[in-house]
Amino acid sequence: MPIYEYVCLDCRRRVTLFFRTLSEAEKATPTCPRCGSTRLVRRISRVAVVRSEESRLESMMDTDFLSGLDENDPRSLARFMRRMSEELGEDLGDEFEEVVDRLEAGESPEEIEKQMPDLAGESIEGEGLTGEEAGSAEDVV
Repeated sequence: MPIYEYVCLDCRRRVTLFFRTLSEAEKATPTCPRCGSTRLVRRISRVAVVRSEESRLESMMDTDFLSGLDENDPRSLARFMRRMSEELGEDLGDEFEEVVDRLEAGESPEEIEKQMPDLAGESIEGEGLTGEEAGSAEDVV
């Protein structure tokens, strides 16, 4: 079952489209499920590499992992967040991608947080974190 990733040129979201067959994918006009636009650009999908959790965590503890991180530079934060996402080997969702895209565009974390007040709010509450712990989790962004 072919899976293709696109960027919508109208709403600027990343979308994933599933097709039943390769021939269906070749014939179909990709349409954004969010805004209905057909102005989509295909992206190269990520490749997953199987690694143990221990191996991933060890690589994140390496001092080189934090090299070049400037917490006052939104683009530097975005690069760090992308590397962290790659090391975890998991899709962190559309909200994460939107935050990183906005950081790459130079928006400050404070501006993003003002415009996205519920950022990670549900998942933090769902984990049973206290207010203090939840506040420190939001500081990551």
